[in-house]
Amino acid sequence: MQDTVLSKQHWFLILTLTLLTFVLGTSEFVIVGILTDISSNLHITNAKAGTLVSAFAITFAIATPLVMSATSHFPKRKWMLFLIGSFIILNALCVISTSYIMLLSLRMITAIVTGVLISLAMIVASETIPITKRGIAISCVFGGFTLANVIGVPIGTVIAKWYDWHATFLLTTFLGGVAFLASILNLPKKLSQYRSSMRDQFSLLTHPRILMAFFIPSLGFGATYAVFTYLVPILKQMEAPSSSISLILFGYGFISIFSNILAGKIASHNAIGRLRFVFLVQAFVLVSLYWTSNHFIFGLINIGMMSLMAILLTTSTQLYLIDLASIYQPKATGLAASLMPVASNVGIAFGSALGGIVYHQGPLMNVTLVGGFIAIFASLLTFLSHRLDRQQMKLSL
Repeated sequence: MQDTVLSKQHWFLILTLTLLTFVLGTSEFVIVGILTDISSNLHITNAKAGTLVSAFAITFAIATPLVMSATSHFPKRKWMLFLIGSFIILNALCVISTSYIMLLSLRMITAIVTGVLISLAMIVASETIPITKRGIAISCVFGGFTLANVIGVPIGTVIAKWYDWHATFLLTTFLGGVAFLASILNLPKKLSQYRSSMRDQFSLLTHPRILMAFFIPSLGFGATYAVFTYLVPILKQMEAPSSSISLILFGYGFISIFSNILAGKIASHNAIGRLRFVFLVQAFVLVSLYWTSNHFIFGLINIGMMSLMAILLTTSTQLYLIDLASIYQPKATGLAASLMPVASNVGIAFGSALGGIVYHQGPLMNVTLVGGFIAIFASLLTFLSHRLDRQQMKLSL
């Protein structure tokens, strides 16, 4: 079989990993949709309930690279099955959770399990799929998160309205069981395994090229979230009917599915070279919203374009970090695989915070200009990385 062809086994593996990220994404994101239900049931403020979201993100960002480094020598298949089993148990415990402290603790542990499983899923997809098809595979795996936002979160929110928020975690527990069975059947038994010290692992983070690659997706996500975080106020300023805002947000999520498909196409050849111009287009789209928001239809089209550009960087930067690690520290590819999800969380936090500062200091639509400037910085950093890659390639010839 040629290495340009995906076999049935490859497709079953891709679908299994996509299912896994869909389940993990639903569990992570659905908390936003049931936040008021939780606060009401546990007799806490909405602000306090919001810490369930921030604590998850912070724990995810800090713990994922640490655990990936400490467990790099673990057999991947057994380790993944153990983690999926742990995910099921943690979500089952959320079903019977009766206090804020208990739920917060369970969510923080779930964040660690989620971060490590996402990283392992990316490694498995990268290692087992033919190199010419890695872009498609990784974009499908990332697509699980998009589907979680478009399908999983609304279903989980509706279940909470019909019953209560505990029932939503019953859903994620069931989905975890489905992912566990699929993983038993389709995860390869022979996967790479490296033995290296924590020092070897974290030496990767001191390399300038890795740090540069890390900040590319951070800036890319930061550009989007400087605007997306305040999309509802923007829609209200555009005089969108209150009854249509949920539908517009659903449309935004639906369009991001196509963004994910295009991400795989971009990653198929000269990914970093293409990303240089993707970020420039993203900057243009974000800045354009400053003017198009004065016209409802043009503004909606612009917001649709913003969604289309939002995650074009994911597949390319994920593979880029893994490939750079294979050059500079081959035993730390596991840690490298965890950096893209961490970078995205850093970018989301940075972008939304910077957008918030600008929002409170001046006109709301200034956040679109800030988003555009951040995207330009992402493009400049990508131009520099691409130039260094070409220089390295010339030296190796």
